[in-house]
Formats: sequence, structure tokens, C-alpha cells
Amino acid sequence: MRLTTNRRVVAMSNNYWDEEDDDLDTQEYAGDGSDLLKKLRKAKRADEKRIKELTEQLEGLTKVQRERVVKEVLAKKGVNEKAARLVLKDLDDVNEESVSNWLDDNADLFGIKVAEQEAPVNQQEIARLRQQDILTQGALTPDRGLDVEQRMNQAGSAEELLSILQSQQ
Repeated sequence: MRLTTNRRVVAMSNNYWDEEDDDLDTQEYAGDGSDLLKKLRKAKRADEKRIKELTEQLEGLTKVQRERVVKEVLAKKGVNEKAARLVLKDLDDVNEESVSNWLDDNADLFGIKVAEQEAPVNQQEIARLRQQDILTQGALTPDRGLDVEQRMNQAGSAEELLSILQSQQ
């Protein structure tokens, strides 16, 4: 370490730096910038106060908007508005769809009947399905057909062959 009159230079490995500025006190600059420092602190407090006010205002508006959405959905579904407290406690993200889903899930609490959405039935499709059923009821499956063929090949007499054919009708 090497000392000079008002400066101290420290040598470590290959790095040299000046430590003169490391010992700065705010008291040395108190006469010069104290007014500036007071103004900065005052501005910071004013900004923090404004941020707090805006945050509270945002939270209030968010709460009102959430309540409004819930009450609108409850009114559409014909549910008492007092149920809004339960919905707001259970749901974090409140929108029309989430409230409707919540009501459908808890319909038994409020005596609501949830309408099951059934797919529209096409009469032509029903007729085609019935025709397929009729055709396949008496049809021979590949396994059944092979079994009949095997039994016919193993028949020893004409009578056995006739009985196999009659059993398939």
C-alpha cells in the first residue's frame, strides 16, 4: 500500500483504484445540497402518497366492477342478488362466463335447474342407424361364417348337412 498526502492508492494484484471517493460523507455536502435533498425527499413522499391513492382507487373500481358483473349474471339467471357474496368469495377472476359456470356448478344451492344442452337429432341419421341395425342383426359375422363352413365340411351325412343349414335360418 502506498500513501500520498490526501489520497490513498491501493494495489491488489493488477488492479489499482483510487479510494478517495469511498469515504464521502453526506455531511461534507450538507451545505451545498441540503435544500436539494429536502426537495427530493418531499417529492418522493408526494409520489408515494399519489401511488397509494391511485392504488386504493383502482382497488375500489375493480371491486365495483366485479360486483356489477356478478349482479348482472345473477339477474339474467333469476337468482337472488344476495348470492353475489358467495360468488365473490369463491371466484378470483370474475367475468360473465366464470360466474355462469359457478352458478351451473352450484345450481342445487339456489334451486336452479341447469338446462342440459342436447345435440339436435337428425331424423335421417336415426333412420340410417335403424337400417344398419336391421341389416346386422341377422348377418353372419366372419367367425360365425367360418364355423358354419367348418361344420358343413365335417358333416358325415346329408341329414347332418340339412340340420346345419336349417339351424342358420
